[in-house]
Amino acid sequence: MTDGAVAELAGAARPTLEEVARVAGVSRATVSRVINGSPRVSPDVLSVVERAIAELNYVPNRAARSLAARSTMSIALVVPEDAHRFFGDPYFADVVQGISERLDDSDYVLNLQLTHPSSPSEKTRRYLLGGNVDGALVVSHHSGDHFLASLGRSLPVVFGGRPLGEVANPGDYYIDVGNRAGALRGVEHLVTRGRRHIATITGPDDMPASVDRERGWRDALEAAGLEATRLERGDFTEAGGIRAALALVDRHPDLDAIFVASDLMASGALLALEERGLRVPEDVAVVGFDDSRYATRGRIGLTTVAQPAQEMGIVMADTLLRLLAGERPPHVTTLGTRLVERDSA
Repeated sequence: MTDGAVAELAGAARPTLEEVARVAGVSRATVSRVINGSPRVSPDVLSVVERAIAELNYVPNRAARSLAARSTMSIALVVPEDAHRFFGDPYFADVVQGISERLDDSDYVLNLQLTHPSSPSEKTRRYLLGGNVDGALVVSHHSGDHFLASLGRSLPVVFGGRPLGEVANPGDYYIDVGNRAGALRGVEHLVTRGRRHIATITGPDDMPASVDRERGWRDALEAAGLEATRLERGDFTEAGGIRAALALVDRHPDLDAIFVASDLMASGALLALEERGLRVPEDVAVVGFDDSRYATRGRIGLTTVAQPAQEMGIVMADTLLRLLAGERPPHVTTLGTRLVERDSA
């Protein structure tokens, strides 16, 4: 851009982010990253953008912009789980990483709201509806989360996963994973390996992912003409996987395979099988779900159904940003899964 053009822009009242981007010859998102201190900017680009900011005398005025638009430039991540489960399950870390990656290209900041799994606290309710955030992302919701289900009537909301049963509303926005199809593929893999007494450790029955993965297990066994009677419910924790696997082995000594609805529970199941003196995969084959770090941390690599948790976070955040910008993104986006074969099955 010529010096005259720069001077013309500099003389205008309150230069905009777009004008800085034009002068610097970069995208608006790059300027935003520089202003917000993102490390994802090379030194050369940083220098060009900072020079353009100085030439235009650009000053970010988030407070004035927020007041004018009644905007807080803040997004809540609402997770109806206790802190132990949130910080102990790598699935959440991957989702948050994706959300943060997408929000890096915006002016929005993210704040975390951990709530009781069965019902959000009154404090959380007041916070979300009190004008403190512009929108919310909800991850790991349960069928009892009636307040969170109705939140979309008062605030732009995007769910991570399909709302279950009576909590679903026709206008909900959600990003789901092909849980049923993924579980079906994982169990089919066990069937093709000659397994005929296939159990499952599923999650709580008030969570959509648990329900869909259990359905996929039943679909595969029904298609193969096998019994779908060996089921134990877990809680998506390693300890829960240990308890459930021990109960299955004691109650069904003939079982020769277990499909487990998460890698974290599968990790516990492997420990339980070792405790009972059963070899994996010779005596009991195991397939998990996630492809998290727990799939490769032990002596036996876990065959598992990989779900794109980080991509889910990116698409969730992108959908909410589009809603906040007045756009009309798709109400439902479903991401695919794939089977990752290792040593356990």
